[in-house]
Amino acid sequence: MIDYQPLYNTLLDAKADAWVQLLPQQLNSAFESTRHGNLEEWTAVIERLPNLTTTHRLLDTDAVQIGRPDDLPDAVRMELKHQLKALQPWRKGPYDLFGININTEWRSDWKWDRLKNHITPLNHRLVLDVGCGNGYHCWRMLGAGAKMVVGIDPLLLNVMQFQLIRKLYGAAPVYVLPLGIEELPVGLKAFDTVFSMGVLYHRRSPIDHLMELRGCLQPGGELVLETLVIDGLLGEALLPEGRYASMRNVWFLPSCDTLISWLKRCGYKNIRLIDVTPTSIEEQRSTEWMPFHSLKDSLSAENPQLTCEGLPAPKRAIIIANNA
Repeated sequence: MIDYQPLYNTLLDAKADAWVQLLPQQLNSAFESTRHGNLEEWTAVIERLPNLTTTHRLLDTDAVQIGRPDDLPDAVRMELKHQLKALQPWRKGPYDLFGININTEWRSDWKWDRLKNHITPLNHRLVLDVGCGNGYHCWRMLGAGAKMVVGIDPLLLNVMQFQLIRKLYGAAPVYVLPLGIEELPVGLKAFDTVFSMGVLYHRRSPIDHLMELRGCLQPGGELVLETLVIDGLLGEALLPEGRYASMRNVWFLPSCDTLISWLKRCGYKNIRLIDVTPTSIEEQRSTEWMPFHSLKDSLSAENPQLTCEGLPAPKRAIIIANNA
């Protein structure tokens, strides 16, 4: 089991006492076996992992690397791969675990490369990653010097993937918690940097999400926001009538100018648009580790500039802003 006491201590130092009082019960509730039918199976997979030791850990490379191929006998490596497969689909990565290449659905390293030279250096900062998936970017943030990284994601499979990787890595000031941002106390003001990447368009109220993110930041803290956008003018946004790129839970896709106006209205300052990039089928695709439908299957066969619903194909923007 993960020792959460260092997390509690750091949150107390950041004056997040209200969350420390809630968090133990939140974790106990989230990890109850009745919460998900596969939870006991996933837990057993992690518990069966052999106690592996390695001195090779790299967090500043495209693939998060733990261990080398020659650290393990072939039979042990094959069993490890089998255990990793038991927790698929793997969506965020890539990872290189004792020579096993987890070729995830997303080349999440491409997103990191687009933003890493624009953000305030993470050295000694307390970081929150909202909707972090299995924690790939959390490891990259730790590799960039963060004092501690707290990821939150409500999907238990993502959390269990993280716990498996953390067991292979060993103790580290990185945590992925099975929570949504709405479960954090209002007005924490605890974090130096908050990331929200690939979340805003899943929220029915984007304004509420931006205010929740701001409430997590210390005064002057930095928000790193990445979300789907459309080409358009100030005030324009797309609200799909049904699915978007086969996804049911997509709500507002603003133009960049509209998104910036939302941030201003929510009280953010020093707002900078640093990147706009169409999502390619090389960046998001089906793989051995995520063998289900991916982006290619959600685009129009006649015109890849459109989704299968006839809407503009996915394009993502990254914006950095500061809490006033």
